[in-house]
Amino acid sequence: MTPSDTGESLGRKWLLSADVRPTKQRLALAELLVGDGRNRHVTAESLYGSAGDHGAQVSLATVYNTLRAFCDAGLMNEVTVDGHRSYFDTRVDEHPHYYWEDTGTLTDAPKAAVAFAKEPEAPVGTTISRVDVVIRLSKNG
Repeated sequence: MTPSDTGESLGRKWLLSADVRPTKQRLALAELLVGDGRNRHVTAESLYGSAGDHGAQVSLATVYNTLRAFCDAGLMNEVTVDGHRSYFDTRVDEHPHYYWEDTGTLTDAPKAAVAFAKEPEAPVGTTISRVDVVIRLSKNG
């Protein structure tokens, strides 16, 4: 049975899978993020623009708050590419990313793109919760 058979969208199922209350604004953003079943890498600004293009009435502040709520619920991961730019990834398993510096595009890189000979040791009293790898790319010449 598909979501359309049950009347339940992928976005709604995605939210409910993490016990996130499906408000009208959250549903609109969730549909843009996962409605077609594909993973996305978005900035708050790009999602805000897409929401406007699709007629969703949300403020940029709401988009930021919603993305943070989705991250807190484990639905997304935030990937920081420099000190002031973050992307939000709907694929939540650990995997590396390619970041094209000339276009500001973030995509998944194959897991085989990075291999650690040994996992680093965490300082006393801490554990490693996650390892994020961003491979920066620029055009030759």
